Amino acid sequence: MRGLIAAAALAAIGYVIRGWLGAGNSVDRARLRIAAVSRGTLVRDLVVDGRVVAANNPTLYAIAAGTVEFHARAGDKTTRGQVLATVSSPELQSRLVQEQATLAGLTTGVERAMLDVEHSGANAQKLISQAEVDRQTAAREVEINKEMFGLGVVSELEFRRSQDALKKTEIALQHARIEAGLQRKETTFDLGTRKQSLDRQRAVVTELERQVAALKLTSPVDGQVGELLVAQAAKVESNTPIVTVVDLGAFEIELRVPDSFAREVTAGMAAEIRADSTTFAGQVVSVSPEVVDGKVAARLKLVDQRPAGLRQNQRLSARILIEERPNVLMVQRGPFVEAGGGNYAYFVEDETALRRPIRLGAVSLDSVELVSGAKAGDQIIVTGAEMFGNAQSVRLAD
Repeated sequence: MRGLIAAAALAAIGYVIRGWLGAGNSVDRARLRIAAVSRGTLVRDLVVDGRVVAANNPTLYAIAAGTVEFHARAGDKTTRGQVLATVSSPELQSRLVQEQATLAGLTTGVERAMLDVEHSGANAQKLISQAEVDRQTAAREVEINKEMFGLGVVSELEFRRSQDALKKTEIALQHARIEAGLQRKETTFDLGTRKQSLDRQRAVVTELERQVAALKLTSPVDGQVGELLVAQAAKVESNTPIVTVVDLGAFEIELRVPDSFAREVTAGMAAEIRADSTTFAGQVVSVSPEVVDGKVAARLKLVDQRPAGLRQNQRLSARILIEERPNVLMVQRGPFVEAGGGNYAYFVEDETALRRPIRLGAVSLDSVELVSGAKAGDQIIVTGAEMFGNAQSVRLAD
């Protein structure tokens, strides 16, 4: 019995001595962070801070030079069609009055031309009717002279003269008809020219009426008055920006994504937007192709529900879901991922940390995929391995 106890004691001492000899140095276990390898779903995501911006933020401009009078203040709620400001432009309004007077004159001219067409048509028809009566009279005289010439009452010369008179009346009738057609074309052409001038002037007046109506700057959306860009009663030139309007129903979240993740973030990706301890579903709508200060601008939209009381430039945080990899071996992420390019890790076996080769896969913010070199249940030192100095094995002291 005493021999068995002595043998066990010698084996224990030998194991300890072997651990001391096999380990290059000793490190306190409390200074390390050890994580277990497990199998599960690796979610690659990106958490960044952002700010609320209005996707629809129109600016209203002065359509003509004049004096501005505001009917709303910055921050006031507004509805579509509400008048926010008025630009007083005497010059534009005077032009409208002048062009309206010209339009009235051209309208009268067209009406007069229409009367001329009717009058000209009546005169032409009168000349044709007179020519037809003259022809009928001449034809009747020819018939009478023909009978009288057969009886020897009139001479042949008189008979021939009546025939010539008939031809003259026929020529006169034909000319009256041609003249009536030409006169009708002339008056119709003049009427068409006047109508074209009227239509052109009517278009000028319509445009000026539109411009005068646009002197009242109305809100194009239901939202909020953003910023008054000029002072009350200020004199402005044409195309001067006057006021901005924020569409409260079309907010987006603007983010600054690190350039290292920019290639992986694409439009259509799902996202989670956190506001006041509440999470809302979002979606990536755009990613800028330009890199500024090592970051890329991206925008998210709210998919279903919008946080109450959302304000322009409000700070929010967003989590973009880049990829989900189900049923993979993974371990908690730590500095060991960057150590040695992620080609090895220290595995804990009993009281010793052993260096083994590994191959990493996808990396998320809090986990990393282990493609080879590990199995479920293994213990890996994720923080503190830099103290080992690339030793093959290190004893862990409690």
